[in-house]
Amino acid sequence: MVSESEWQEFVKTVITPRFREKLTVLDGSGQFLNSSGILIREKSKIVILIYENTSDKNRAITEIIDSYKRRFHQESVLRTTSEVKVSF
Repeated sequence: MVSESEWQEFVKTVITPRFREKLTVLDGSGQFLNSSGILIREKSKIVILIYENTSDKNRAITEIIDSYKRRFHQESVLRTTSEVKVSF
């Protein structure tokens, strides 16, 4: 379990430096089968990033995922990518 203060520190030190422009975090509730076949239910965070699809930004996302998995001892982190058109 990741505490709220641990999460906020991760956002501040790992995510925000790589994605200062646009970032939204939602609370969620998820479940998955771990590598031992045990169903795990846990609170989760959904991070929404809007960015230009470049190799630098994709590398930054990979760095964030790898850092999260190491820091919080996670087997996996779900990433989905969609092309969107936005205006502000």
